[in-house]
Amino acid sequence: MKYTKEDIFRIVEEEDVAFIRLQFCDIFGVPKNIAIAASQLESALNNECMFDGVSVEGFVRSDESDMYLYPDLDSFEIYPWRPQAGKVARMFCDVYTIDRKPFSGDPRNVLKRVVEKAKAMGLNFKINPEAEFFLFDYDDDGQPTTRTKENGGYFDVAPADQGENVRRDIILNLEEMGFDISSSHHEIAPAQHEIDFRAEDAKRIADMIMTFRMAVKTIAKKHGLYATFLPKPTEGISGSGMHINIIAEDENGRNLFASESGSSLSDTAQYFIAGVLSHVKGMTLITNPIVNSYKRLVPGYDAPVNITWSSSSANRSALIRVPAGRGEGTRIEIRNPDATCNPYLAIALILAAGIEGIEKKMTPPQELNKNLGRVSEDELRDSTFETLPRTLGEAIAAYEKDPFVQEVLGESVYNKFLDAKRSEWKDFRTCVTQWEIKRYLNLF
Repeated sequence: MKYTKEDIFRIVEEEDVAFIRLQFCDIFGVPKNIAIAASQLESALNNECMFDGVSVEGFVRSDESDMYLYPDLDSFEIYPWRPQAGKVARMFCDVYTIDRKPFSGDPRNVLKRVVEKAKAMGLNFKINPEAEFFLFDYDDDGQPTTRTKENGGYFDVAPADQGENVRRDIILNLEEMGFDISSSHHEIAPAQHEIDFRAEDAKRIADMIMTFRMAVKTIAKKHGLYATFLPKPTEGISGSGMHINIIAEDENGRNLFASESGSSLSDTAQYFIAGVLSHVKGMTLITNPIVNSYKRLVPGYDAPVNITWSSSSANRSALIRVPAGRGEGTRIEIRNPDATCNPYLAIALILAAGIEGIEKKMTPPQELNKNLGRVSEDELRDSTFETLPRTLGEAIAAYEKDPFVQEVLGESVYNKFLDAKRSEWKDFRTCVTQWEIKRYLNLF
């Protein structure tokens, strides 16, 4: 949807919108906003709304804290779950410095730079994510738990799937906000769910992921459940990921990942795959950014561990899989990210790595022709395949070793993210867990 300022004024008046949230996010993908009354809309649309960036995680020092929010008019949507009298709407914003220049530390700006480079090369990327989440119970004090009363499994229906009504409500709300929902289902673990939506341009899809996470949490709470995108909230079951599906199109909308015959992958697709795999270790700190992310990336479950690719749609152990559709439906699925990532930064890095592969005509490693989904960690280590970082600490080390990551993120985002994750890893390493007490207290 393309909006002008006049369109926004008209909709706000006709729909009785009382408040507009000017939304952005910090470098970790945590949503932030400034709420304004409808009476202040003109100032906002003239890019006159300011905020203090010193209070936003990873943004700026106190001597450069004043910043402007530039609303993206096309992102205007009314929250359907808010009261219908005195409605609440939102617009995503780009962050600008006091001298009216795009702020280098704005994650949305990082993705924008990559998309502009792709466009200059005649590339338009369409993306659709597959975000998984759990629906857990609250305790008697209203605090979230990791408990559930259901035992549903893959594609189950009610009554085994006790989240069916919640998913339906989430979907109806998302559709009111312009989402084209393609499917939804119960996932493999109890209380685990997935809702998929159609591919969109890279910038819009990152905004949609932010909206999706907010909608899922908000609607679940209305149903008395807590929604979490934590990759591995419970041991012994499959974790939650966010597979990223990518299609590359030329200026005429032709799929560049499809070969001329339509039955196999194009050279462009293989270059793209090679570029992503060459930088995937360094990018893992962004695509899988928390300690808990690495409890999901272990052998024996559905998440990938080895740095491989496969054109066989049946091989779900590969980090990059090519789903079954060919011709204009040819796409590449990157399976290691999870939904705790900042979608702007994660998508920017994946696309930039693929673009580098195309520019340099890189050759991917030999295709994986067997399923490694059930091999042990020792077997993987003894194989010829490289593996992803196994801990946040290993991911930090890989991030520091790859200068490409800093080049894409920019010095500000790169360094602030690194400092924060070093601190997070130090905090975890000094924490004594219940596992240690249970394992060792009676022995030593």
